[in-house]
Amino acid sequence: MKPKIVFVINYFYPDYASTGQLLTELCLHLQNDFQITVIASQPGYSGEANTEKRRFITDHLENIEIIRIRLPVVDKLNKWSRLRYIVTYFFYAIVAVLKQRNVDFIYTISQPPILGGLIGTIGKLLKRSKHIYNIQDFNPEQAKAVGFMQNARLMKLAQWVDTLNCKLADHIITVGQDMQETLLRRFANKKVTENTVINNWTNEQEIIPLSREHPQVQGFLEKHGLQNKFIVMYSGNLGLYYDLENLIKQTAAFRHLDNLAFVFIGEGAVKAKMQEYVAEHELSQVYFLPYQPKEDLVYSLNAAHVHLVVNQKGIKGVSVPSKIYGVMAAGKPVLGVLENGSEAYRLIRESNCGLLVEPHSYEEVVRSVLAFYEWDREELEACGMRGRAYLEQYLRRELSLERYRELLLSLKIS
Repeated sequence: MKPKIVFVINYFYPDYASTGQLLTELCLHLQNDFQITVIASQPGYSGEANTEKRRFITDHLENIEIIRIRLPVVDKLNKWSRLRYIVTYFFYAIVAVLKQRNVDFIYTISQPPILGGLIGTIGKLLKRSKHIYNIQDFNPEQAKAVGFMQNARLMKLAQWVDTLNCKLADHIITVGQDMQETLLRRFANKKVTENTVINNWTNEQEIIPLSREHPQVQGFLEKHGLQNKFIVMYSGNLGLYYDLENLIKQTAAFRHLDNLAFVFIGEGAVKAKMQEYVAEHELSQVYFLPYQPKEDLVYSLNAAHVHLVVNQKGIKGVSVPSKIYGVMAAGKPVLGVLENGSEAYRLIRESNCGLLVEPHSYEEVVRSVLAFYEWDREELEACGMRGRAYLEQYLRRELSLERYRELLLSLKIS
């Protein structure tokens, strides 16, 4: 009989959240070796309305059973709204876990903060199963970095709880070398839970380099009035952890360049604030677009000349922006606004696929954009393709998926 894994992962197909897409691909890859049940929220990451009245509904994706939880609508800028959403998810996710039978593994991720791991700890103790804890973001460190949590006592308690989750887990997976270093610091030189670094990924067979003359890339450009523009693009979550509310202000330095456009694709907590700034300062070269359908992502990514990959100061060792993999797969140059030594910084430096700037160095951001703008087409293409070559050698999707599969099978054997 196949071992049973219960994934408790909040976002899952068809949600656009990067973790939802990654974990969907992982579950599909594992479904022939494991019996898989996924416990996730009902779709709504991009703000879609949900009229479902039942608390739990059961769905399927190929051989995967999905238990979807109805949750309250969340205002990501309102702490109490976020707290209500998180607590509701936490409670009903535990209810769903406890209803499961013959569970070999409970697989949780670090979302929602702290409580994602705690679901696994409670499930392990009550279901007598192994807990695999996949840390995509370290909290409360991430919340502290952006000023979302400032109460010192609450910070200390939250970190104690999440460190306890780490200590009680059977195996921890981090998604970057710098994050593994954070894990080791958490244990303060004491015995550390067995852990593995497995990079996130993109599907490099779907996201491929395309010429801007490609018909569907041209179609994207024409649809949004971006023909004959030099495009600096950010594609992903417009959230709290990227300093986008300050980076957007730097676009004013390019008013005089009619053929340069900044394109922000996605949704998130700071989008409205960014749009307000652009409207107030009449910045006509800034465009906001919704998330693109997954099947069209290859065309939107290839429409850009340069991609922004950014993190807020203090995020080193706490989180890895997954968008770096899609940009490298598309063979586009990167402007990385990242801390020296962070995982994405390391990938850009080792592959030589872009320019690097420290967070909050806004004048240097402006200079770097202008430098890219002055490069000729051959320089831009060569820079981006170095990233693609690096990804094909070290970061292929199949490599990461197989590492997960081999790890989980070895844990069952042990």
